[in-house]
Amino acid sequence: MKDSPERAALERPVRIPIDGIAVEGDLAIPEHAKGLVLFAHGSGSSRFSPRNRAVAAELREAGLATLLLDLLTADEERVDAVTRELRFDIELLATRLVVATDWATRRSPAKHLSVGYFGASTGAAAALIAAARRPQVVHAVVSRGGRPDLAGAALEEVLAPTLLVVGGHDSLVVDLNEKALHHLRGVKRLEVVPGATHLFEEPGALEQVALLARRWFEHFLGGPPADPTRRVAPW
Repeated sequence: MKDSPERAALERPVRIPIDGIAVEGDLAIPEHAKGLVLFAHGSGSSRFSPRNRAVAAELREAGLATLLLDLLTADEERVDAVTRELRFDIELLATRLVVATDWATRRSPAKHLSVGYFGASTGAAAALIAAARRPQVVHAVVSRGGRPDLAGAALEEVLAPTLLVVGGHDSLVVDLNEKALHHLRGVKRLEVVPGATHLFEEPGALEQVALLARRWFEHFLGGPPADPTRRVAPW
């Protein structure tokens, strides 16, 4: 799951202004990109997470653009490292993800690309809320070891096809994802990776996550939002 030198060279740092501050991101747009996937990382992580970067590399190999984001500023990250509060401020994270989405889709060469979200841990809840707020823009969501339950009532407003991926040994999170799946109204699927724990550190586990995400985004990006009355994925 490594970028070729040509694809790796496409990544560039970006700063996205939001309410008087700026969040940092790394944007990569392969030639003839089919869609754009924004990454919302989870608790105590960053856009430099090797797990999210491994998934992003797999997506770029599929011809998808990626935007890895830090939804907290460096100063906020330092505060959160002590208080651990901001990582659970799902409303704040979701609002910033929406602004980042608007920023990306108003600028060439990403402005005409279909959008997907890849959320991890608490970032998955932010991604689902943001998807509910931009139903005509966000065409697919993938959650890795996520906390979709933290999206609350917004789950029933998500129209984007949603894939929830959890580790088989992450029993609490499996249970939370099963309950959240019940509230999603559109195309949805829960994939349990056998033998994997919360961070998918076991051999081959993260590769499975990346391939599942790649299939989901390849299938759903590039077209209109799915019919919300369909309750299962097409495979």
